Amino acid sequence: MGMHGLALLSFRFPRVCIFLWTVVLIFIGAHAFRLDSVVQDHGLYPQNGSYARVQQVLASDFNLSEAPVMLLFEKTDNLSHSRFRSFIDLTLQQVRGLDDLKNIVSPLERQELLSGNYGYALLSFNSPPYRMEDTLKQLNQLLPTYSGISIKVTGKSVIQRDVNEASHVDLATAELIGIPLAFLILWLVFRKIIIALLPIVIGITGVTIAMGIMYGIGTKLPLSNFVLNVIPMVGLALSIDFALMLVSRFCEELGAHKLPYKALSATMKTAGRAVFVSAACVFLGLLSFVWIPLPMFSSIALGAMTVVAVSLLLAFTLLPALLAICLPALQTKRARTIGNSRSSVWDGLARFVMKKPVVMGVLAGGLLILCLLPLSRMKTAVPDESSLPMSYESRVAAEAYEAVFELPSTSKVWVIVEGAAMFLKQADWMNAYELTKRLESDPSVLRVDSVFSKLNMSPEHLLAIMQRPLQKKKFEPALQPFLKNNHMLLQVTIAGEPSSRETMNWLKEWGRRGESSKIAIAFGGEAKYEQEVFDHIFGSLGYVLLFLFISNFIVLFVAFRSVLIALKTILLNLLSIGASFGILAWIFMDGRLGIEPSSIAIMIPVFIFGLVFGISMDYGVFLISRISEEFHRTRSNEEAVRKGLSSVSHVITAAAAIMIAVTAPFALGEVVGVKQLGIGIATAIFVDATIVRMVLVPSLMMMLGKWNWWAPSWLK
Repeated sequence: MGMHGLALLSFRFPRVCIFLWTVVLIFIGAHAFRLDSVVQDHGLYPQNGSYARVQQVLASDFNLSEAPVMLLFEKTDNLSHSRFRSFIDLTLQQVRGLDDLKNIVSPLERQELLSGNYGYALLSFNSPPYRMEDTLKQLNQLLPTYSGISIKVTGKSVIQRDVNEASHVDLATAELIGIPLAFLILWLVFRKIIIALLPIVIGITGVTIAMGIMYGIGTKLPLSNFVLNVIPMVGLALSIDFALMLVSRFCEELGAHKLPYKALSATMKTAGRAVFVSAACVFLGLLSFVWIPLPMFSSIALGAMTVVAVSLLLAFTLLPALLAICLPALQTKRARTIGNSRSSVWDGLARFVMKKPVVMGVLAGGLLILCLLPLSRMKTAVPDESSLPMSYESRVAAEAYEAVFELPSTSKVWVIVEGAAMFLKQADWMNAYELTKRLESDPSVLRVDSVFSKLNMSPEHLLAIMQRPLQKKKFEPALQPFLKNNHMLLQVTIAGEPSSRETMNWLKEWGRRGESSKIAIAFGGEAKYEQEVFDHIFGSLGYVLLFLFISNFIVLFVAFRSVLIALKTILLNLLSIGASFGILAWIFMDGRLGIEPSSIAIMIPVFIFGLVFGISMDYGVFLISRISEEFHRTRSNEEAVRKGLSSVSHVITAAAAIMIAVTAPFALGEVVGVKQLGIGIATAIFVDATIVRMVLVPSLMMMLGKWNWWAPSWLK
């Protein structure tokens, strides 16, 4: 049974359908509220590669956690250093009572962790960073207070905790604003509360069930915490828009004095087909994420595809059942068909655009090109503490640590040297020493901290110590930070920030040298992490674009049997998304509209591209479907464009307004990445629904004439 038959069956037996979905909502949707208990961290980390190997060695051999919690101590000028050290000692003694604590790196034992009025300790825990909520609460309760000394808690796990909490607040705020706005728009379209509620019910049901399904998946597979934001954003927008298109067409068919059953059948053959095609495009757009080998993107793809599938199924089952139940309310408004008046403002807009298609096309294209100009200045970066507002303690502490303990515009790189014989033979020591000297002679290297520089000994002397048990035991405290089992640790400070092109090129070059080195070496640290993330994302974009382009072209061609319409729809989507990127760069790079200046989070353009490319297909396909429908009925390109545009413009406008209402409130969030995602998607949808769909599409279709519908005979 196809989707059309499923819709008619649900319409005929509405109570059975509603009962079945109620059961699904109770037994699956009930788990939606537990989704946050199974999601992990952001998932923006390379699972294989040099960075992951180094992190594993650092944790297992050198007790250096991937994401330690930092206690940043600060004293006033009039407080003595002895009192400061006593307070740090007292604090760490109390902290040792934490059940989950694994290791403490104390500034009282390592002088480099003290500087002026500042000092910091690093705490390693057995729990992963995304399961630190209870531990961090317990830690805060154990911290003592003393006049003249402050303690601030920061570190990747603390920052991630704060980002998660802020994101939850952002999501709740966006839903609190977006859903009522969407309902208001629907009421303005239908002027009937019960009808306006139908898309809202479908939207909330779809999101709840999808989140319940993702909870079950999250118990088996690792999920990024970004699914908590993406599923409601995508689900509400698509579910409501699918329902809006179907309900509006059903009202129109009823207004043509058709019997309800036949009206639904006609709706499913027209608007239902458009919804199915747009859902396929959205699904394939999201599926393209799987080409990026980072858990964040696979999680987002899985979550968003799940909510698309659920939304589509609801649109073809639960919605027809609800339409059957609400039929009396719909029939009382029969005279109020949607987009039926040729003298409407939409018909006037269609005629105006079609009267001068070349001029309107040039103006629209020029405006889009103007929006593209700021793209040349857009800079992407891996999110850090600056994602949080300046009022958050974890951000304040992280920035204070960087200002006091880190050299500006530098990067620290961990280098793991793996010996062949547990560093008990001369070859291991000589190869490691040679590597150290090569690093020190590199013009980009500012400093190399190694066992050679720490003990100021030759490799021959160090080898002699390793071969004599008594000597080795004596030097154990000095050797331990640099040598453990079969691994030697070097810390290299290089010029350039971790995200700079120079640093990334340096790491790639030394990575290639390491492959031909006499001794096995691997690079880690924040700079290596960012380099691998950038390489994974930008190295995969070609495959993402190719898959997305080919798959969507096939779907659109099969739907409309036109090469040019398929190509044009895809290319115009790319143009509107590019324009939104330009606007995003204009807002965030210079800090306009009261927003703090910041780089664009590296995953945001990918999310916007994948989500908007599919979502904008929603009403793009709806418009082309209506034009195609009119063309096959009248065989007149001009008449098809005019009637198609005038009959669905108000629905497209309402659909776009709903999407903007659901996504734009994320711009009010505290987390920078959430702001960027909300503004980027809302901007792309606005540009696509106004400049592209209302002006550029009809202009091009008028200029191309009969060529719009051309396809090679062997493809038809």
